[in-house]
Amino acid sequence: MTECKRCLLLESAGENTLADIRKRIEKLSDEEKTPEEIYQKRLSECKNCDFLISGVCMKCGCYVEFRAAFKKMKCPNANNRRW
Repeated sequence: MTECKRCLLLESAGENTLADIRKRIEKLSDEEKTPEEIYQKRLSECKNCDFLISGVCMKCGCYVEFRAAFKKMKCPNANNRRW
């Protein structure tokens, strides 16, 4: 797989990785989980960030689709938070 800048897992990862992330997100309780509309806005912001490479945030090492799913999480770029 080639390096894909500004791609989400949906666009760049193998099916197994994406399926695993989605299963983990589905297991989150409603109290933990970001509402869908906000989740999609977060992902949109991540796609426009220079630190996103192949679905991974280079600031924290997380898969952005997983990090964005947690209501309490914030963008790890402390100098320029996108969400």
